[in-house]
Amino acid sequence: MDHKNQLNVTKITKGILDFMFYAGILVCLTLPVSLRFVGAYFPHYAIFYIPMLILFLISGIFAILIIWELRSMFRTVLNGDCFVKENVRSLKRMGNDSFCIAAVSAVRLLIVITPATLVIILVFIIAGLFSKVLSNVFDQAVTYKLENDLTI
Repeated sequence: MDHKNQLNVTKITKGILDFMFYAGILVCLTLPVSLRFVGAYFPHYAIFYIPMLILFLISGIFAILIIWELRSMFRTVLNGDCFVKENVRSLKRMGNDSFCIAAVSAVRLLIVITPATLVIILVFIIAGLFSKVLSNVFDQAVTYKLENDLTI
């Protein structure tokens, strides 16, 4: 793929992340109403309305924080300088946020056990591990880049 197409894909991805960020905020703000609506069809959501509201809101906030970090990282990609310490910190924070979502989802298992919740826990544990490993890779790349810049 040539540079122009790569840049277009990156810009499209950044646009999707921007949409997800603002949509996530909207979802979190409307959660009290939407959870009541869902409670009409799924009794556990009505019975455990307050705990579920709190758990979903916490998970939503951590998801928004992950998207915030991704948006921040995409800015460095668009600027043509993605191997920077800030991206290492973003990846570490995204790993922590992913582990928090997995933990909050595990607490939801005390209310109702669903296969979807088990999958969410697994996905966010893997995402957290991936982010932590990738942060180490980026940290090495930043170190090599800085050493190379000093050599030149």
